[in-house]
Amino acid sequence: MRTPILLLASLCLVCNPAFAADPPAPKPPAKKKAAPAPLSPPPTMADVHYGKHPKQVLHFWKADSDKPAPLLFFIHGGGWQAGDRSSVASLLKPMLKSGISVVSVEYRFIAEATADGEKPPVRGPLYDAAHALQFVRNKAGEWNIDKRRVGASGGSAGACTSLWLAFHPDLADPNSSDPMLRESTRLWCAAVTVPQTTLDPKQMKEWTPNSRYGGHAFGFQPDKEKKLSQFDVFLANREQILPWIAEYSPYALVTPDDPPIYMTFPTPPALGQDQKDPTHTANFGVKLQERCREQGVECELVYPGAPDVKHPKVEDYLLDKLKGQTTR
Repeated sequence: MRTPILLLASLCLVCNPAFAADPPAPKPPAKKKAAPAPLSPPPTMADVHYGKHPKQVLHFWKADSDKPAPLLFFIHGGGWQAGDRSSVASLLKPMLKSGISVVSVEYRFIAEATADGEKPPVRGPLYDAAHALQFVRNKAGEWNIDKRRVGASGGSAGACTSLWLAFHPDLADPNSSDPMLRESTRLWCAAVTVPQTTLDPKQMKEWTPNSRYGGHAFGFQPDKEKKLSQFDVFLANREQILPWIAEYSPYALVTPDDPPIYMTFPTPPALGQDQKDPTHTANFGVKLQERCREQGVECELVYPGAPDVKHPKVEDYLLDKLKGQTTR
């Protein structure tokens, strides 16, 4: 008996489901993270390791100078969770043209520092920057660097790290058997963009009520069961981490012997009011400037309408401090 055509088609569907429908469209390949744009000029030395971790590397651009050159020590931003050394690009040419050498640092992010057992996690990126600075100073003779005149710069989290270096007591260990660790971590100056100047959630909330930054630095996560944001958890646990806040907040570290600093923000401050971008508000700058003035530390603050602006841009300040006749 001949099998009806309809029955044959049904049998084919059972035996081979591929006949049942068109095969699913292939998934598009996952997007690869775009490689950073090539830096111009290219570094004199690229991916120089200052530590054993793959992220503990730096680029170095050597200025054309017949005497030891000042140094821009650049720390990129990205919340200690993203970003790369290429954000130094806008400062490269003006620094090198003026005889200032440049270092741009890579460092462990929060997740990598956590995996390495750093407590709190923010210790990883901050101490990486300090060790990179010690490494560079140890290379001063070989790289023709004036190890006194080192100015730090960066944006956002890189700016916070720069200010932490500016205000933190010297981490040099004069008794270390490692010559790198005997080098100073103190700066000549710092010039930064949109820094977070405190990691104290209580201060942040008072300065800017809709603050939401910083919990990740100390390993806090949102509490989904209690419907608490990461910042809520951070604030609720503040008393338990006050020693860490005191150790890692630039604001808490300011003392009269600290170097001059410069901060710039794209919008004016509004203390005590919600901000469109609370993570990068000029409120941070106003409060740190107040603290610096109390301690007698030079601090120039720039934002639209700011008074007493002497240097409109970061590069203006760095050129003045690193190449001028400024003394402290």
